[in-house]
Amino acid sequence: MTKNHANLRKTVSNADLYSDPSPPRPLRHSYSTTLARAHTTASLSHRPKLDRVTERGWDHREAVADMRTRHSIAAPTYKLIDVDEDYPAPSGQQNPPPVPPKILEEPVQQAKSGPKPASRTSRAPRAPSLNWMPAPARSKEDPSRYTKPFTDFMTGNPTIFHAVDAVAKDLETDGYKKLSERDSWELKAGGKYYVDRNGTSLIAFAIGDGYSSGNGAAIVAGHIDALTAKLKPIPKLRTKAGYVQLGVAPYAGALSDTWWDRDLGVGGRVLVKENGKIVTKLVKLDWPIARIPTLAPHFGAAANGPFNRETQMVPIIGLDNSDFSSASTGGDEDWKASVLGGEGTFAATQPERLVKAISGELGITDYSSIVNWELELFDTQPAQTGGLDREFIFAGRIDDKLCSWAAIQALLNSASSLSSSSQIRMVALFDDEEVGSLLRQGARGNFLPSVMERITEEFAPHKVQSALSRTYANSFLVSSDVIHAVNPNFLNAYLENHSPRLNIGPAVSADSNAHMTTDAVSTAILQRCVDRDVGIRKVDPKLQVFQIRNDSRSGGTVGPMLSSATGIRAIDCGIPQLSMHSIRATTGSLDPGLGVFTFQSFLENFESVDAEFK
Repeated sequence: MTKNHANLRKTVSNADLYSDPSPPRPLRHSYSTTLARAHTTASLSHRPKLDRVTERGWDHREAVADMRTRHSIAAPTYKLIDVDEDYPAPSGQQNPPPVPPKILEEPVQQAKSGPKPASRTSRAPRAPSLNWMPAPARSKEDPSRYTKPFTDFMTGNPTIFHAVDAVAKDLETDGYKKLSERDSWELKAGGKYYVDRNGTSLIAFAIGDGYSSGNGAAIVAGHIDALTAKLKPIPKLRTKAGYVQLGVAPYAGALSDTWWDRDLGVGGRVLVKENGKIVTKLVKLDWPIARIPTLAPHFGAAANGPFNRETQMVPIIGLDNSDFSSASTGGDEDWKASVLGGEGTFAATQPERLVKAISGELGITDYSSIVNWELELFDTQPAQTGGLDREFIFAGRIDDKLCSWAAIQALLNSASSLSSSSQIRMVALFDDEEVGSLLRQGARGNFLPSVMERITEEFAPHKVQSALSRTYANSFLVSSDVIHAVNPNFLNAYLENHSPRLNIGPAVSADSNAHMTTDAVSTAILQRCVDRDVGIRKVDPKLQVFQIRNDSRSGGTVGPMLSSATGIRAIDCGIPQLSMHSIRATTGSLDPGLGVFTFQSFLENFESVDAEFK
């Protein structure tokens, strides 16, 4: 039985805040054509009907028996509790909900008396990519040191291509060597390496000085993709009523109602032919390029929907009123293909002004040299702190660049203790989690098993398969994906003791139907890793707990698919956030740092903690 940590206990019950409103309301559909946000269970009459829903915690397809469900599953929205905005106020005293319990294997004081990790001294300062310096010695380290570096990272890297590239640059600055899957590898104990796949997934690993084949790995894995809208292969559309528009397609839950009337930029990767080679260049037009305009409520039913995502959620990117005074009929004879770059070139299939803008940004003068591109929309509003005391972070794409960034910082911070380790420390960041993880750069692909096999092969003189099996058996995976923070306006959608708060620490996510990997053993292992470092920082992270109500259905993430494919023990533990799957989300200003602390304690302490479980 779990208990609250002594300093977190409450003497007054708050159960009434988490119970159903009285009288009970029947279950019914929530109507919206737009892709609903995961934190919203309201059934509002003005919202059009959903045809698909991608939500982290609310997946409602009873017919789905496939246990490979991820956090973001498309489904119709039945079996939601109908929580209208006008539900009756709960009776009784309304005190703040208790902080969810901290799961302890033994009192913290005993944990602190156990073996301590190697001393953490400051690493030599590395040239920062985002104008910040790494944290000093771990003693009295403050989680607020990570707030601005995280918001800078989020603002500066709006697409998945930029985010993976920024992570790679930070790793290289810290001495990590880039490997290619197409080449042979020469690895050595004490070495630090990373490999990317498709420019959208990345695995970084550091090999302990005492590593030998068959030893385990401490792995933090998550996803670095986020909801977005991607440009179609030929996004050029006919000008309508003087508006130049852009053909886009939603990735996961993008183009939901939160994307309307937002300032949207365009960015991604561009393939360019230079000197007989095809090179990749990253581009971002980070001023407001596009906007999806809503229809004013004065138009009545037309403004209420349902809305068609193909025809009524099309962003405008410019004006062209050249036909206003002409005799043009607007027929097919007026529709002409672009000749920019020459007939038959890629540029000729794209909007001319967009080609010119991107070429100008990259210094391209020959439009025909553009071979292809992958571009997407993103919210241009910068990530920033908010709240009366700036206790929040408001940003786009928090899910899940938050856990990804924190895990990489933890890996970088753990370098000083690598000399005393005989294991592998690894961070894996995957693409395509929001749409099923099925592509080769997703967690269901062979990326992680392939990397683990090549490491084992490099150090194993013989019986590679046996060594790989032992490596998996001796390893542990923290599946790190953002978790629902408690929403004060929808308390009855949460369980009383499973409602993570902001600025407390990451939350362990449990699910009785195996959508999460968490169990008693994995929870005890992670808790003991965190307990080993209690007191050496200014603020200690406290593990919280999340589990969804029985009348809702949990999602899932990369943990189950990786654990089942490899046999690695695992736990699902992520940083809480509000407004999941909205174009703008919220987390605590201390949460990036608390995530770093938690993942670093795991990477550095797992080896000694695991010895207690053999």
